[in-house]
Amino acid sequence: MALSAERALYASYVALLLWLPIPLGSNRPWAIAVLEIGSFVLAACWLALWANRGAPAGAVIARAWPAHLLMAGWLAYSALHLVPLPAGLIELLSPAAARAQRLTEALGHAPRFMTLSIDPHASQRALLASLAYVAIFYLALALFNSRARVLFAVRCIVYAAVAHAVYGILMHVGNVEGEFFGTFIKHGDSAKGTFVNRNHFAGYLEMTLAMGVGLLLVGISDRSAGSWKRFAVGLLDWVLSPRMVLRLSLCVLVIALTTTHSRMGNAAFFAALLVAGVIGITMSRRAARNTVVVLASLVAIDVFIVGSWFGVEKLARRLEETALVDIQGREEPAAHALAIVRDFPLFGAGPGSFYAAFQAYRPESITAFFDHAHNDYVQFAAESGLVGFALLALFVLASLATALRAQWQRGDPLMRGISFACIMGVTSILIHSWVDFNLQIPANAAYFMVLLALGWISLHHGRQPRPQGGEPGR
Repeated sequence: MALSAERALYASYVALLLWLPIPLGSNRPWAIAVLEIGSFVLAACWLALWANRGAPAGAVIARAWPAHLLMAGWLAYSALHLVPLPAGLIELLSPAAARAQRLTEALGHAPRFMTLSIDPHASQRALLASLAYVAIFYLALALFNSRARVLFAVRCIVYAAVAHAVYGILMHVGNVEGEFFGTFIKHGDSAKGTFVNRNHFAGYLEMTLAMGVGLLLVGISDRSAGSWKRFAVGLLDWVLSPRMVLRLSLCVLVIALTTTHSRMGNAAFFAALLVAGVIGITMSRRAARNTVVVLASLVAIDVFIVGSWFGVEKLARRLEETALVDIQGREEPAAHALAIVRDFPLFGAGPGSFYAAFQAYRPESITAFFDHAHNDYVQFAAESGLVGFALLALFVLASLATALRAQWQRGDPLMRGISFACIMGVTSILIHSWVDFNLQIPANAAYFMVLLALGWISLHHGRQPRPQGGEPGR
């Protein structure tokens, strides 16, 4: 009975992940509520099963203790912004936050208690979202507890992304305009899929492409062909195998990424592929030549053949014709938001409060409303200060370091493949985050957490303890 319940939890978790991109990237209040309620219910059910010994915690959760410490620190830090503290203490910790909350002094009612956040309601919503993302991370660690489950979940994510890609391409080619979940979307200028913004659709594709490339690398043989005849036989076997379906699926995903015409999205994807490829080849003790062939084919086929048919020339023209005004339009909100970091250096203005804080720093030349900084690094620093930014940065870096260790130490092809996916997907989003806000979109933030979880799984899943004086376990 307990085993069936745990399997149902796993299926429900995968279904939740597949749902998240559909309703506009879950970037609507009701869709965020579905994400939060779904993740909280699944996490509570798993904890109940674990307490009754119906679900094992597993070695991965035990060995991911650095992630536990950093995530616990982040949640406690976010909650601290909501705690009413004496006004004098807020004056000491964050003078700018105290000044922002002394508006009632003009009415003769000086507040006795204040919060570190200038917008507690927004910070409360941000805390709930953070709890949901942490639940997504830990559910992956807990439920991806077998090779079959890891493979099934990643395959579901990749092939679901193919369906999104086909939808986005067809909507773009058909120049369709219309409402989707109550929001008007114009698909003719670029592929947006089920997202409002093409750059966020590109971010989703970058992460799912990384997972697909990781799956493709899983099937690479360690053995050398030895002769042209054996090479030809091996090539024919590869063409007739299910891996060819996966390779064609990656072509579809690249077509969709190209037709988003997202300059940084495409640049980040290929830069991350290059970085992860160099790391994978350098750290690989096996199949180095075959890995080079597969990665080279990805670049050659996707750019020069597929891309030339579906918009890479248009993308190249957009890169060439990018005006200084266009660049400044993207950078200007982030540049002015740096003043928030200067005034709220340690604790920030409060998680989720950017749209409120930015109003006092926006010059008259900026007439548009910005609820995000168009730079995830600046926004996290402005909202959570250098302390919060450091906690998040350490969590991401620890996960990446774990995936790098897996590339170096693991001999299991599956674990090496998903560690490659973690390195490539996370690197791509980190590059893209310089000019966009993918990590503020709930579906993309949740998938980013899944990628980070894969880094820990790739190193610790199914690994035997290190023998005394011997080689590390596979």
